[in-house]
Amino acid sequence: MRLIALDIDGTLLDNRWQLSEANRAAIAEALRRGIEVALVTGRRYDFAMPVARKLDSPLTMIVNNGALIRSKEGQTHLRHLLPRSTAEQVLELTRPWRDGAAVIFDRPLQNQLILELLDPDDSMRYAYYSRNKEFIGIVNPLESCLTEDPLQVMLSGKVEPMRKAEAALGGASFAEEFSRAVTCYESKDFAMIDVINRSVRRDRRWRNGQRCADSHAKK
Repeated sequence: MRLIALDIDGTLLDNRWQLSEANRAAIAEALRRGIEVALVTGRRYDFAMPVARKLDSPLTMIVNNGALIRSKEGQTHLRHLLPRSTAEQVLELTRPWRDGAAVIFDRPLQNQLILELLDPDDSMRYAYYSRNKEFIGIVNPLESCLTEDPLQVMLSGKVEPMRKAEAALGGASFAEEFSRAVTCYESKDFAMIDVINRSVRRDRRWRNGQRCADSHAKK
């Protein structure tokens, strides 16, 4: 064995988002044996780093659903950006779901995550955004933030609207220009769509082994 790649949420962390001593010890032992350990997540780099810092060891960070690979120390190994022209088309196509849209950039600190509005009454998203305020910028209209290629465009919201957004993206005339990763939390009625560079191939997916469409069909 030469490499162990670990998801963070629901794999490395337990259902209370805690890192167990057993997992910490297993990773330390793997590294002692010369096995490389990578954290692989849909999280942004800076949002994954608090977990990485709990592990006293070198790590490879594969973040943003694979669009960015960076060491724990901050050295960038690989970066697949979403072309601005594609991001603009995605934002135009998904305008009906704009309240849950964000554009994410690879930047040192400020303005990594750009929103059109930060609404304190948004019970689905505000708690997450309030923990990340140092990284957030507000731009209206959202398209005007595209002064450089972003890492991704993200949509989030209740499951049924996100299914419609995913269907719109899947049927887009420019669908071959991007990939998308879809994560559904059926029990919370919440889903996220990450639109990323087409080189980063991901299955549309998943939570507890079910895709959004699959779990919907079983209802």
